[in-house]
Parts: sequence; C-alpha cells; structure tokens
Amino acid sequence: MKRNPVPGLALALAALLAGPTAQAQNATKDDAVAMVKKGVAFIKASGAAKGYAAITAKDPQFVKSDLYLVVYGMDGKCLAHGANEKQVGRDLIELKDIDGKPFVKERVELGKSKPNGFWQDYKFTNPATKKIEPKQMYCERLAETLVCGGIYK
Repeated sequence: MKRNPVPGLALALAALLAGPTAQAQNATKDDAVAMVKKGVAFIKASGAAKGYAAITAKDPQFVKSDLYLVVYGMDGKCLAHGANEKQVGRDLIELKDIDGKPFVKERVELGKSKPNGFWQDYKFTNPATKKIEPKQMYCERLAETLVCGGIYK
C-alpha cells in the first residue's frame, strides 16, 4: 500500500514557516516597561558609566527581539544606545522622524512634565526588519536622564 506524502509535506512546510515567525515575535508593551525598569535599577545600582556601557554593548539583559534601551540626557544628548553605538555622544535634540516629528525634543519635554513614565509615538527604523515602522517608546526619568525602550507596532 502506498502512502500519500502530501500531508507529511504540508506539516513539514507549516513547521518550517512557523519557526521564523515565532522567533521574530515583536516585544510587547509589558516587555518594554519591564526592561526600562530593569535598566533604571541597573544604572542606580552600578552607576551611569557601567550602566550606559552595558546598554550600548547590547548586554542580553537589555535586548529582547526588537526591543533595546536608549538613554538621553535632558538636553537631547544620547548617552547609551542598544541598537546603534554610533549615536552615543551625539546631540540628537533636533532629530526628526520620517513625518518631520522632532521626537527627541518631544521626548525631553515629556520627560520634564511626566517624570514617572510616559509613552511616546513616532516612526523609526526597526533593527530587525530594517524598515521604518510605527514605534511606541516608554521612558522613565532618572535624575537628569531618560531611560527608554520601545516596541514596534
């Protein structure tokens, strides 16, 4: 008796297609809030220099799928960046997204008025897809800095 290979092939194809999707699952809002809180606690416990270095070095505790941390001074200077170390040390206050929104300036203003945490919407390049996508950034103020982590929608 001959067996029909189609069901087995279909199952193998479904597993193959499901694998990358499961691995590439975007981070959630809860993930972003938890990671920002972890970053704030780490910086408080270890000091700014060690904390910023760990974030910029992509320490695994500060990276999850498409989620990473960034730290800005209240003047818009990038102090740590978990996706692009070339941004560290740069004054990004005038940086705008694809729609012309000055998102760093807005972030600093929100940080001054909402020191206990806030969400911000803008568009940014997703490091996983390399495409500009809508992003939501959660930030908390720590002294004269903002520790932030964002999710892509």
